[in-house]
Amino acid sequence: MDNIKDLKKEPELPKPKLKVETTNSTIDKAIQKAIDGIVKVQDPEGFWCYELEADITIPSEYILMMHYIGDIDENIQAKMANYIRKRQQENGGWPLYLGGKTDISCTVKAYYALKLAGDDIESTHMLLARRAILEKGGAAKSNVFTRIMLAMFEQVPWRAVPFIPVEIMLMPKWFPFHISKISYWSRTVIVPLFVLYSFRATAKNPGKIDIRELFEIPPEKERNYFPKRSLLNKIILIAERIGFNLQGLIPGFIHKRALEKAKNWMLPRLNGESGLGAIFPAMINAYEALLLLGYEKDDEVVKLARKSIDLLIIEKEDEAYCQPCMSPIWDTLLVSRALLESKEESAIKSMHKGLEWLQKKQVVDGDGDWRENRPNLAPGGWPFQFKNDYYPDLDDTAFAGLAMAKADFGKYEKTIKLAADWIVGLQSKNGGFASFELDNTQYYLNEIPFADHGALLDPPTADVTARCVMFLASIVSKYPEYHDSINKGVQYLYQEQEDDGSWFGRWGTNYIYGTWSVLLAFEELKIKSDDHRIKKAVAWLKSVQRKDGGWGEDNDSYESFGKPGLGYKSSAFQTAWAILGLMSAGEADSESVSKGIDFLLKQQGPDGLWHDPEHTAPGFPRVFYLKYHGYDKYFPLWALSKYRNEIKSLRP
Repeated sequence: MDNIKDLKKEPELPKPKLKVETTNSTIDKAIQKAIDGIVKVQDPEGFWCYELEADITIPSEYILMMHYIGDIDENIQAKMANYIRKRQQENGGWPLYLGGKTDISCTVKAYYALKLAGDDIESTHMLLARRAILEKGGAAKSNVFTRIMLAMFEQVPWRAVPFIPVEIMLMPKWFPFHISKISYWSRTVIVPLFVLYSFRATAKNPGKIDIRELFEIPPEKERNYFPKRSLLNKIILIAERIGFNLQGLIPGFIHKRALEKAKNWMLPRLNGESGLGAIFPAMINAYEALLLLGYEKDDEVVKLARKSIDLLIIEKEDEAYCQPCMSPIWDTLLVSRALLESKEESAIKSMHKGLEWLQKKQVVDGDGDWRENRPNLAPGGWPFQFKNDYYPDLDDTAFAGLAMAKADFGKYEKTIKLAADWIVGLQSKNGGFASFELDNTQYYLNEIPFADHGALLDPPTADVTARCVMFLASIVSKYPEYHDSINKGVQYLYQEQEDDGSWFGRWGTNYIYGTWSVLLAFEELKIKSDDHRIKKAVAWLKSVQRKDGGWGEDNDSYESFGKPGLGYKSSAFQTAWAILGLMSAGEADSESVSKGIDFLLKQQGPDGLWHDPEHTAPGFPRVFYLKYHGYDKYFPLWALSKYRNEIKSLRP
């Protein structure tokens, strides 16, 4: 950044003295209060699972689903409609995250859901919403997933959506588009979509509610459903439209065989009560696809698919929403890491209960989709959700393995080794690690019309790579065979550092998260704090600290990559990330860390916890954002505990 001085010329400033005697008592009390607040919500089985909230797209889609199948729970609909109304912006639209700009696709779904729920289109909030949509060009300008929904509700013609025939299931792996070449989340969403598209799924829509008022041009006359983004995109779009116009020539026996293959792909992956891919979009598509494939509503397979969706609902007194998925593995391993750092006896006891539960959740058998590229790689990962055996991920696996290695290596050694071997087996050619996939870098696929969301792939990222390297570094003294993998990962991280010293955060908002992740890894690697990369990262973190002592970055940074979005206020979870990153770089006794700790102490609530309203992470940058309700609970505890440990070690 422009305001960062040349690090080579910057003079060493005297470090302020710590006020250990006056701060220890306050910090001790704050830590214990936070531990008490966290431990008391631990499930009797040992796990933690905080709410995981997205934007209003998902509750809107839940209402739309009920009207699609013609089975409407009036109570849930009323509560979800109330949830949606409460989050409308003053201009009438809905954003993808708190404080974000109006998103047309999100707003179209919200408007349609509210109209289906009975809201009068002449009421103030609906008039405002309609105006916001029309100002952005009307519903025809919404994204692919929204237009697919509109086609199913007969609001736009099927030519308004990409050509996604089920016959793709029969394509050989060498073909430019193959389901093994896209990310796990894209795969689980698109395969049931093939079925919906092939049957031209039509909503029952009992009230025959339409939203023609949201189109500038009548949908049947619209000719610009696919804006051209690049030369490659234009070429692909021409080929795609040719395919759309010729689809009637596909022989019936081939179509039937492709449908059967799609069904046979879905059935073993339905994943019980956790649902296909354990993510809402895939689960809802699978549920609707099963009904088209001949399964009756009272069939056990269909009932279980619906139950998996309904289990995601968070119902409160006057509102309800649907989670995109659940996060028990992620929450449990992060809580465990924070409790371990505290070194408090009650915390350690709860931590081990959590780790013992995690140990039982490790995927140790089966044929997950990772075998497509590594058929002989033994399993050993953890999923993000309660159950998702086909799709464990490297981020959860690395953090779970690290927590166990730090807590009691001997007790968990077999579990740790399985995890490490699985992670090393999925390292990409460039040295980095992705969340679920290996070398998932077929970037040309982002140019197909279906990929207007820009989240079709799962390439390696700095934050996941940092986690994997950190875990492997923590056990390399026992397993020196991991040295080569670690070195490749470190070189990847060196290459990924931004010019201003930060690192991009794919799975947390954003550069603060990415920089924290890498600095923690460098600490585990014992890279000295005078390394120029670390000094540059430290200077960047200090440069974006706010006047109140905290840090705050919003999701606008995903709109303009390379330019951190400094949010409208500081948040506890991002302050904790920044403090942890600085302390990992040897800055525990710096003024920046001291101010950050003061901010956390001042923001702690009477219940011992912190309560930030902000969304904390992208599901998919620019498309879908998340609020982990646990982030503002366990990350501040982790930061306070590490600070207390660090300053104790600095006493004369």
